[in-house]
Amino acid sequence: MNGRELIAKVRKHGRRRGKDVKFDPSGGKGSHGILSVDRRKTTVKDRKREIGAGLLRQMLADLGIDRDEL
Repeated sequence: MNGRELIAKVRKHGRRRGKDVKFDPSGGKGSHGILSVDRRKTTVKDRKREIGAGLLRQMLADLGIDRDEL
């Protein structure tokens, strides 16, 4: 899964659960951006590149989302 796919899936997850999901591309340096769900947030690196399994797991944990919920 790349960064764009992650953002899309988190937005869909947020709509289903009535959560406020925002992505701020200017929130990070270079190609990084900040993805937030309610008050929790994580940094999304280059949105075109694949996200490794360990980093994806950590990003979802930062947002309080279980991998099975996406």
